[in-house]
Amino acid sequence: MDLVVVGLGYVGLPLARSAAAAGLKVVGLDRSRRVVDGLNAGRSHVDDISDADVRAMREQGFEATDRPGVIADAAAVVVCVPTPLTEHGAPDLGAVHAAVEDIAAHLRAGTLVVLESTTYPGTTDEVVRPRLEAGGLRVGADFHLAFSPERIDPGNASFGLENTPKVVGGITADCTKAARALYERFVNRVVEAKGTREAEMAKLLENTYRHVNIALVNEMSMFCREIGVDLWDAIRCASTKPFGFAPFYPGPGVGGHCIPIDPNYLSYKVRSLGIPFRFVELAQEINQRMPVHVVNRAADLLNDQGKAVRGSRVLLLGVTYKPDISDQRESPALAVAENLLARGAELVYFDPRVEEWRVGGEPVERAGNYLAAAEDADLTILLQPHREIDLDVLADRARALFDTRGKSADHPRVVKL
Repeated sequence: MDLVVVGLGYVGLPLARSAAAAGLKVVGLDRSRRVVDGLNAGRSHVDDISDADVRAMREQGFEATDRPGVIADAAAVVVCVPTPLTEHGAPDLGAVHAAVEDIAAHLRAGTLVVLESTTYPGTTDEVVRPRLEAGGLRVGADFHLAFSPERIDPGNASFGLENTPKVVGGITADCTKAARALYERFVNRVVEAKGTREAEMAKLLENTYRHVNIALVNEMSMFCREIGVDLWDAIRCASTKPFGFAPFYPGPGVGGHCIPIDPNYLSYKVRSLGIPFRFVELAQEINQRMPVHVVNRAADLLNDQGKAVRGSRVLLLGVTYKPDISDQRESPALAVAENLLARGAELVYFDPRVEEWRVGGEPVERAGNYLAAAEDADLTILLQPHREIDLDVLADRARALFDTRGKSADHPRVVKL
């Protein structure tokens, strides 16, 4: 076969779809039997991939399996497994190690291996390479090894895998060329890095840049209200500058698979050198305290009504980490809810993409109709503006609306972060 994709999540499945659509013979390898059986039955578990997409992939020859032996017959193997953090905030490469073990056990001469999982600079060369070479094959002579950072943005209708430039960096120049040749079969533009470390750093730089700039506007949001400045309008005005400025927006915290995670990989590597990484550490501190800031603002708004947080009914709208998807990874909604519950609030939530939601192991009441719930709640907090939420009607119906995303029009009942 042309390609085995290891890990069929939000990165691996779109990769497999694009490759299959381009005519490659693709097999997906995943340890989850539920995922494998679902895909082979034509069912998707990823927001950006529909059941119809999976059925089309199957018609194009795609197959999912949980048997690592398929690697032995592959011309290329791309690793797209998760790289979360441990409970202590250190990189957790457990899934990468497991995938590399499977590849090493079935590696054949001539195979291209590409790591796409986000990690710290040096992982491909210092962690993946030694294990793959332990069987006697040598990188650059017997097989190729490269790193290519994933750039999947769930829910983005404008940029997908095919029209987002793909960065590739190999252990050797020939490794880079081999990786480039693979991706050029289904990606419009491939960009060569000097090596694996530069490609690894590119991914961390992209998301650290976002992390730091989000922290900047989050911190500004904390004092702009006090000095009578509409930060949202200031950002709108600054965005008209055609050079030297990129807009970022405040919110209740950062979430998802990248921004809360990736900068930790970079700071981990820097700390191992005995060097402080002040920008990232400060950005983490600011962004992590935003949920508490949101709850403090909510308490002020309730106090303006002569009410305490304890005993007040608070409606949370949108509990995913970004609009129009169902992914809840690292969503700040959880920390907001935990803080509100700790203060004695009576919580209810509405999210058209989340049927059940638990906080601290306990289920939270789900509103059937968000407008009726907003009329009944002492305070409604907009955390994620899903397209199903009509903000104009919501502003008219809610007793009080706290918009943490700045998406609502000016209205007497609306207060923005």
